Amino acid sequence: MANPDQIKQMQSGPGFVAALDQSGGSTPKALRLYGVEESAYGSDAEMFDLIHAMRTRIATAPAFTGEKVIGAILFEQTMDREIAGRPAAEFLWEERRVVPFLKIDKGLEEPAKGVRMMKAMPGLADTLARAAKKGIFGTKARSVVDAADAEGIKANVAQQFAVGGEVLAAGLVPILEPEVTISAPDKAEIEARLRDAIAAELDALPADVQVMLKLTLPEEAGFYRPLIDHPRVMRVVALSGGYDRTEANTRLAANPGMIASFSRALTEGLSSQQDDAAFNGALGQAIDDIHAASIT
Repeated sequence: MANPDQIKQMQSGPGFVAALDQSGGSTPKALRLYGVEESAYGSDAEMFDLIHAMRTRIATAPAFTGEKVIGAILFEQTMDREIAGRPAAEFLWEERRVVPFLKIDKGLEEPAKGVRMMKAMPGLADTLARAAKKGIFGTKARSVVDAADAEGIKANVAQQFAVGGEVLAAGLVPILEPEVTISAPDKAEIEARLRDAIAAELDALPADVQVMLKLTLPEEAGFYRPLIDHPRVMRVVALSGGYDRTEANTRLAANPGMIASFSRALTEGLSSQQDDAAFNGALGQAIDDIHAASIT
């Protein structure tokens, strides 16, 4: 079962969740933004070694502690590796007081009915059992909503809660992430239908469980307050979704109760070419800025 200290931190800790979970498809872009071109590696193994080195540099930086970073989402390979000589999840909690989560989705299906559903997750039960043994607190699974199709949105949300039910049954806390495409012309309408679909699923949950939600920053400030206040919701975190850090933080600050769970917006401005002083300074500033927007 979940650690009570970790539950308390995720329910009410003043900070944000770092998303360090780039998978195989998004890793080349993440490395390129970090100043590592594709010519620097000749295989997937080398690529994953390089992204792990970047994640390790972030996780071991002085500012990366539970004081402001209350949780971190890991890629499965990161969970299976070490950081500073300790298993990754163990290092994060025991050394940094950062609650560890695991990305479990296997990518997206092709678009249909205005959404992109999650691909099947073979071996999910085994993955969840292994994660629990390694000290993982919860999971994250991402799907996408591109258009205000009522049927598609309902199916997308139902899939999220079905997977979330499997996670809860394994004793872990799911982060459900039905991302809204920020360039969608009907984004506000999508959000209205999405909020209603999520609320209906939350109302149907047993009274003794809580899930987390990871949602795109909404067009209307405070729009997700009913979900933030729902008794079945442990926390609502926000993805940056393509907004740069300044825009993401501005939108986040306009939504009290939501906290950040940024990936690219967190690592923006970091470079493999920076010495430790420059890297730690840039990351520290990013953490300060995102933390400030999260506790507004």
